[in-house]
Amino acid sequence: MQILLASKNPNKLRELRAALPEWKIALLDVPGEPDEHGTTFLDNARIKARYGRTLAPAEAYVAGEDSGIEVDALGGRPGVKSARWAADGVARLLLELGGQSDRRARYVCELVLLAPDGTELRATGTLAGNVADAPRGDEGFGYDPILVPDGETRTVAELGNAWKAEHSHRAQAAHALARLLASEDEKTT
Repeated sequence: MQILLASKNPNKLRELRAALPEWKIALLDVPGEPDEHGTTFLDNARIKARYGRTLAPAEAYVAGEDSGIEVDALGGRPGVKSARWAADGVARLLLELGGQSDRRARYVCELVLLAPDGTELRATGTLAGNVADAPRGDEGFGYDPILVPDGETRTVAELGNAWKAEHSHRAQAAHALARLLASEDEKTT
């Protein structure tokens, strides 16, 4: 399977490649960025996939991905604005949480895959946990230094990239997408 990811984010590409080593995934060289005006991760993933579809070769599969962190005590913020919320999203999130005792949060990832014929497949992944009091660890990116997944004592950044390849919200969405594609293949054979 060859997929073009409509993104400029090499970290997302690295994580998707790690989660789906049997696939050939590359960044689609896109001019500019589509306007991410959606109100949900799915909306924005679909916007990116459709934008990529207009620029990709006709025979290509194109994926759009949107993800972020939702924090319960902040009413789900930063949510779809996670990447654009602040110059330093980690510092802002910790500041806004302050002394809050409710530190529940979750990563959410939506993947939308458009086939050459326009067929759309969608997959979702979540990783629930709690926000740490301070950043810890040096792997991953984004909010990884402050999210402690349920059942763990270390942050995602401490658990590392190999752990993320199996357990992250993005890995879960990628594995769900692989299952959907396998199911679609079974229907056509």
